[in-house]
Order: sequence, then C-alpha cells, then structure tokens
Amino acid sequence: MSVTSSPPSLRLPPDIARLVDDLAAMRGVTAVVLGGSRAQGTADAKSDWDIGVYYRGPIDLEPLRAWGEVHPPGAWGRIMNGGAWLAVGGEKVDVVLRDADVVAHWTERAERGEFEVDGLLAYLAGVPTYSLAAERHAAVVLRGEAPRRIDFPPLLADAGALRWRFARRFTLDQARSRAARGDVVGTVGQAARAVVEEAHARLCENRCWSLNEKRLVQVAGLGAVQPLFVGVPDGGPPLIAWVERIEAVLVAA
Repeated sequence: MSVTSSPPSLRLPPDIARLVDDLAAMRGVTAVVLGGSRAQGTADAKSDWDIGVYYRGPIDLEPLRAWGEVHPPGAWGRIMNGGAWLAVGGEKVDVVLRDADVVAHWTERAERGEFEVDGLLAYLAGVPTYSLAAERHAAVVLRGEAPRRIDFPPLLADAGALRWRFARRFTLDQARSRAARGDVVGTVGQAARAVVEEAHARLCENRCWSLNEKRLVQVAGLGAVQPLFVGVPDGGPPLIAWVERIEAVLVAA
C-alpha cells in the first residue's frame, strides 16, 4: 500500500518535513521512511532522526546535497550503502540510502534462512544482511511505497542461532589463544566480539529483529557479562581464567 503523507500520529518538525519532501521528490526514490528510536516510540531528548530513503535504479542526489555532504551509494558498503549526516533545524538527522532491489534480495534470502555477515566500521561482530529486513520491519513509511515488510522468519531463527553460536565458539577459542600469549588487547577484543555473537544468537532464537549492536547485549539478556570487562587481568593464568568466566556467562541457559 502506498503512503503519501506522514501517519496522523506522527508530527515531523517543519524543517525535517521539508527534508522529507525533498527526499521523496528525488529521481529514483520509491519511499522515504522514519526509522530508529523515533519509529519505535522509544526516543528521548537526545535521540536523532533516522530517515531512510529507498530507491531503485539511478538516484539523483543533488537535492540531498543541498542539505549537506552526501556519501553516495556504495560508500558505506553493500549493506549500509550510503547517506548523509545532517543538522536540520537544530536536530541531528541521519539519512541512509537503501537500494530497494538489494533489500528485496536479502529479505528473500532471510526468509530461506540464509544470510551473510559484512565487516563494517563501528561494528564488533559485523552487520548481518538480514538487518535490511529488520530496518524495514521497524520503519514507519512517510512517503511512497517501501519494500515489503516481513516478520522474523522461522528458518532464519534456526539458521541464525546455529551460525552465530559457531562464530561465538570460534571467537572464544581465539580469545583463549590470545590470553595464553599474554595479548590483553587481543583477548579483550575477541571476548567482546563473542559476547555480541552470542547476543545475536539469542535474538535469533527469540525471533527478534536487531537493527544494530546498540543495546544488543542488554536486550539479549546478557547484561551480567558487563561487569566482567571492568578490571581485566593483565596476563598469565588470571587472564585465561577471565576468558573462561566470560564463556560461562555466555553458555548459561
């Protein structure tokens, strides 16, 4: 179903509404959506505005460039794609570009229980390709017609938990190896990655979409591991034992 204006319950600030109108009018754009905490009703005074732009084929980015610096499609990788970080009417606005055909492709793969994980700046464990379906599921359509929205697929729940748990075991083995060599930085890095991987596995089991790694550990019920990262041993057997304590939390039912 096509939506041509903001939902009645959603009131955009005037400057952001103008930005949305400009984005919707760009050649190639099929939809403009609101994402993030504001779409989920969990925003606070410090929350920014996450605006998603779905497009198909060539896209005319000149209207967006009038608002600030633009990172074109592909600049942020095949999943995050591109976009802009803007200041609009005193508000912080993140505009993200999403190729509708790419979204459709990975959504179909997710329904079959298939996904890949891409390395991405600011992500500990990488970004799963099903995050595109997660974004669409959480988004509020402001203009146009967005790609279809799906609930968390049962096949993905099973395959995702298995794959993320395999990754977690492998990563913890690497943490133990680093600890045995006295590599504190490497040990902590691998242990932190293993925590995020286990969090992904639990969210898959619970058929819960994850948009990114923010609050992922808490949402997955792994908050008990956080205090263990305070006062990490500086090497030797205590560091190896520290990895074992991390693992004990992660494998607990």
